[in-house]
Parts: sequence; structure tokens; C-alpha cells
Amino acid sequence: MSRLFDRRQLRRAFGRAAPNYAAVAALQREVEARLLEQLDYLDDRQPARILDLGCGPGRAAGAMKKRWPKAEVIALDAALPMLREVPKHTRFWRPVRRVCADVSALPLADQCADVIFSSLCLQWVDDLPAALAEFRRVLRPGGLLLFSTFGPDTLVELGEAYASIGEVPPLSPFAQIQQVGDAMIAAGFKDPVLDRDHFTLTYPDLRTLMHELRAIGAGDARRDRRRGLGGRQRLQRVTAAYEAHRRSGVLPSSWEVITAQAWGPAPGAPRRERGADLASFPADHIPRRRR
Repeated sequence: MSRLFDRRQLRRAFGRAAPNYAAVAALQREVEARLLEQLDYLDDRQPARILDLGCGPGRAAGAMKKRWPKAEVIALDAALPMLREVPKHTRFWRPVRRVCADVSALPLADQCADVIFSSLCLQWVDDLPAALAEFRRVLRPGGLLLFSTFGPDTLVELGEAYASIGEVPPLSPFAQIQQVGDAMIAAGFKDPVLDRDHFTLTYPDLRTLMHELRAIGAGDARRDRRRGLGGRQRLQRVTAAYEAHRRSGVLPSSWEVITAQAWGPAPGAPRRERGADLASFPADHIPRRRR
């Protein structure tokens, strides 16, 4: 399979964002906090090993270590500068192990984890079914999988602004909720439950939004991305097109967040053949979380 993303560019972008990421990424903090609340599904079970995959600066890893101080918590990220931020979110008497690796190729033994937690990381993988198959490999039977990722309604206004001037939007493709559900079924996870939320952030102008995207490392990392700045004239045209979305004096920015929960299947549970059409998982067959 050809690579969609430039892995070096991703590591570089998130590495640059690492020192200020925790302070800037407000939406990411909110999504992470909501995902942490779903750990209550473990009831009174005491996990022995917890993985925070695509951990960023390690807030969630620190929170899980505080909740289960006897557990081994492993924070894994492809950007080494992010891992250097992890000790800021824990205590020296509750250390979190740090591993620099790609979530699509985990340097971990089979069935070694009781919990896999991953907040807003999977939108950066080239092959979602392969990444989820890797998650299944390391999750113990009966273990809990929790993850969130962005859906295709994310930054839709920015995409429309670029498209309206005949330009390809500098945005990564986002999997639909049906595709996420289908990939979970293909990997063989037990009792998957998916949910979808929409958030709207507001900005005084497009420049502020673009600055924030760079500050959290969320730039265009596609291998076939357009190099260079693209010229002031193009930016001015995009800015003018985005103004059509202005309401009550501010510009909106939409974000679709898909949240998923599942359990590790019994040993030998079947998987579906790779190569199946991801869009074949019908939306009305996806269990949704009750509110």
C-alpha cells in the first residue's frame, strides 16, 4: 500500500508543537477528558498494563497512572519531543514508561495490554484497518479499547473555501464513522460501540485559525501536498472565500469527533478478510452509545 502521509513531516510538525501543545490544544483536551470518563466501563477491574497510543504530551497517561498507580502505563508517540513532555504530567513516584514508535507497528508483545487508549491519533495513519489489527494483536482478551478520531465534517468550512477558488484543500482525508466501524469489525473486536459529536470553534479571522492549526501540529502532511507557501494572492482569495461563513462577527470552524469503544475478542476469534469495501458497514448497524 502506498503511503498517504509523509511520516517525517508528521514527526517534525508534532515535534515543533510539543512545548506549547498542552496549552494550545483546547478541543483536544476536551475530547481526551471525555474519553477518560469512559474508563469507568472497567468498573472495579485493576488493569496491569495500559497503553496510551499517540500520547502527545502525556496528559492522559498521567491521569491513568494517577487512577491506577499499580498499573504499568506506557506512553507511546512517534514524535520524541512529545515524549519529553510526558514527565510534566505525572509525578516522579508514579513514572510513566515512554516509547517512541509508530502506532501502526507497535514494538510490543501479543496480548500484553489490558487497556488501549488513543485520543485523536488515528486520523494520521495510512491504513486504519491495519492499525486496528495491530491494536487487536496487543490487546488481551476482554481488554478495553477506547479511541477517538476526527470525521469528515472536520474543518469543512476551510475545505469549502479552498474548493470555491479551484484549489485542492490542504487537508488530510478523514474516515467516515461507517468506515471506522467496518475496520473495527474487520479486526475482530468484540461489541464495538461508536458515537459521533460535532464541535464548533470560533475565530476572529482565518489567520488565527491557521496559526492554531500549525501550533498543534495539524498541518498538511500528505506526501503529495503542495510545497511552498503558495503565494500571498492565493491566501487572500481563500481568506475572502472563508468570510462567507462569518456569523455574529466570528468565523466558525467545525470539528467532527468519532469515539469508539470495544473489547478484546477471545483467542482465535475470526477476522474479516482485508480488502473488503470499508464503506460497506451501514450506518444503521453501528451501535451508538446511549446518553
